[in-house]
Amino acid sequence: MSAGAGPRSPHPVHLPGLLGSASPRPPARLVDSAMPSTLPALLCLGLYLSLRVGAQNQTLSKPRIWANPSFMVPNGASVFVWCQGTHRAMEYQLHFEGLLSAFARPEPPGLRNKVKFSIRPMTSYTAGQYTCFYRTGELWSEPSDPLNLVITGMYDTPTLSVHPGPEVLPGENVTFSCHLETATTTFFLHKEGTASRPWRRVGNIRAAFPMGPVTPAHRGTYRCFGSYNEHIWSFPSEPVTLLVTGDAGVADLESTRQPSSPELASWDYTAENLFRLGLGLLVLVALLCLLAHNRLLRKKTTRGLKVASSQERRRRFRWQEAPDE
Repeated sequence: MSAGAGPRSPHPVHLPGLLGSASPRPPARLVDSAMPSTLPALLCLGLYLSLRVGAQNQTLSKPRIWANPSFMVPNGASVFVWCQGTHRAMEYQLHFEGLLSAFARPEPPGLRNKVKFSIRPMTSYTAGQYTCFYRTGELWSEPSDPLNLVITGMYDTPTLSVHPGPEVLPGENVTFSCHLETATTTFFLHKEGTASRPWRRVGNIRAAFPMGPVTPAHRGTYRCFGSYNEHIWSFPSEPVTLLVTGDAGVADLESTRQPSSPELASWDYTAENLFRLGLGLLVLVALLCLLAHNRLLRKKTTRGLKVASSQERRRRFRWQEAPDE
């Protein structure tokens, strides 16, 4: 037991032939009971080291990235690129074609889990692949999925048609045909109102997009584009609306699909924070219980040492009075 942990026992008195060669020592159980005083300190140290190692090995989930109003941006228009991480994020970075393009901090910090980057005006030099990252403390997240920003309105306007016609029955097959007089290398067919990537076909002047058997989910308005580059497209064609009639009982899968909300990802981080808070409270309660238990043991140890010291003083007093008697 270290100095200062409690009262010291009296120095032994050598009395030859009387009560042995040394004064009685406190019972072993009283000395051992003081040992748990180091347990809370060791527990705190272990908890700190485990949290430190866990933080170093922690991998932050990748953020979500999207463009508003669309990933297809007319030449000269503006677009916002959103990056969503967690409420713990301190900084966000936007990378263009693998290189740092911009950074931003959430305002106010700790209350918003996303930031936006403005690209204005859109040009052929800003069209390309974007990714974003976020930082919490010293840790950086995994990169987001790539966002391909496309600039439109750079070439001639293609024409779009559908065969056998724009009005078909469920189960029939249709083919969209995109034609561009100016020779190109790639054609894209896009359904308006959807966030999915357009269909892609290779062709010089014309490309066909077969589709079917159709369902009510195929209903909608379509446009096509010609392109020499994955991110630089022509003007959009005139719209073509596909009607699927004759089976009103078939559900429109597109209309019944639940939209994805950018805020849903924050629920995972909230649950994670609550779990960590609960774990921290449990550890705190355990530490308080150990400290209280240790305090009681130290009181018992001190009381036992005082009793032993009092007994030793009485023995010494009786021994000193014995010669006089």
